[in-house]
Amino acid sequence: MTTEERQSMKSFEAKVRQVIAQYRVLKQENADLYTELESKEEEIKKLKAEVTQSKNDYNNLKLAKMIEISDADIKESKMKITRLVREINKCISMLSSETEEDTGGNN
Repeated sequence: MTTEERQSMKSFEAKVRQVIAQYRVLKQENADLYTELESKEEEIKKLKAEVTQSKNDYNNLKLAKMIEISDADIKESKMKITRLVREINKCISMLSSETEEDTGGNN
């Protein structure tokens, strides 16, 4: 082998070593990127679950607010029921007195 061929061979070997070194660096970088990608996908999955839970909580809160009855509402409802009971009692009383008059006058 001539000196020129040896020099070419050494140059070729150096370039092959550089390519192999770059390959190893890129292979490690690729592995790191895949690890990061998996981590990000897991984070996205977790965040989507949190968003879904937050939406459910929000809808439940809206429903609870619609159903919520305040003390004023309860008092007002009791007053209305009391008024209705009084009116019904008056009607019953009037009907009873009319019925007694009708039955009392016929005997």
